[in-house]
Amino acid sequence: MEHLIQHFRKDEQPFIEQVVSWQREVDDRYAPKLTDFLDPRQRFIVASILGQTNELQTASAGLFEDAERQRMLIFPSYYEPQVDDFQMTVYTIHYPSKFVQLRHPDVLGALLSLGLDRTKFGDIRVNEQQVQFVVAHEVADYVRLHLTGIGKVKVHIELIKETEQLILNEDEWQEESHTVSSMRLDVILATVLNVSRQKAQALITGNKVRVNWTERDAVAFELQEGDILSVRGSGRVKVIMTEGRTKKDKIRLQIGRLTQKS
Repeated sequence: MEHLIQHFRKDEQPFIEQVVSWQREVDDRYAPKLTDFLDPRQRFIVASILGQTNELQTASAGLFEDAERQRMLIFPSYYEPQVDDFQMTVYTIHYPSKFVQLRHPDVLGALLSLGLDRTKFGDIRVNEQQVQFVVAHEVADYVRLHLTGIGKVKVHIELIKETEQLILNEDEWQEESHTVSSMRLDVILATVLNVSRQKAQALITGNKVRVNWTERDAVAFELQEGDILSVRGSGRVKVIMTEGRTKKDKIRLQIGRLTQKS
């Protein structure tokens, strides 16, 4: 286990301890454990830690197709997970879309202002006519009662029962291969965005770059597999995998780049 922890970052330590305690809980109770909504990096950590054991397995779901945030179920190998085990509710938001256009940050801000943690919410999907979001079943009624406005807009939320009514994912990740001299944030950013190292460093120190939803302003921050970068004004990049080294000791990198359909 110690050997495994070295691969993760210092600020991921509390989450790793949490995963280890979930593992113990499932081992001790011999019953499944459901997590809150986790981002892709967190799910990668869970899978890495639990991959060391044969007794436990994991499954994840987020209701939407290609959901970014998903709840995970950790369970003993005898157990057969069911859809209901994930305890998720999906709502649609009715609002006067002829007169106003709600955006993702507006919706997220309104949900967080209800006093709930981000981990209780899954993905938020927005298109021209509709807004839908996934929420943990245990807080769903609370959200339905208290989410009556977003900004100055009055809203009414309604449960969606049929999955065919869900907004489809219009995001397209395009895979690309690059060779980089290191996994430093500034190096990868410069390569992927095709800009100079200085420009990449200016974006980072100017607080325009997030790694896994956390602002990072250290140019030498080390990226790892499973990381998702968002650069203000330039979309998002996913570190899919490193594929060994070239003869000149450069790292072969597989990334995904998000191009949203406009």
